[in-house]
Amino acid sequence: MKIKISTKVEQDLMNVKDGFNERLFIRLSPPYPRVVLKRYDGCERGNIVAITLDFGIFKQEWVSEIVSQSLSEACFEFVDVGKKLPFFIKEWKHRHIIRRMNSGAEIVDDIEFSTPFLLLNYLMYPLFYFQFLYRKPIYRKWFRKQ
Repeated sequence: MKIKISTKVEQDLMNVKDGFNERLFIRLSPPYPRVVLKRYDGCERGNIVAITLDFGIFKQEWVSEIVSQSLSEACFEFVDVGKKLPFFIKEWKHRHIIRRMNSGAEIVDDIEFSTPFLLLNYLMYPLFYFQFLYRKPIYRKWFRKQ
């Protein structure tokens, strides 16, 4: 399954690139499930991000590795791939794309995922979609022109 959500922000490409840090990662975490950050190396190739998802009645570990990063005059991009995923996710790939705009920048969350069962893909799609839609106002506030 694929999800793609774009958000225009007021700051320029390099400020947005530099703003992708541990503080932003924590701020982007939705209220449920509660996210406990175990490790955050950054967004360079080989870096690891490890979290625990606390659903109240059970917890699940999630470890992603940054597998690529690129920077040009027009775009900054990094890709994380799930290495250890909750039992209900089989595959996870998240492209973070930041594009230079005439005024500001555009942040694109481009996600591909699958679950162990086709029906579960369709059940998880709206949950993931809204979890990433939740980021739009946070991105806009975080990267408001100063």
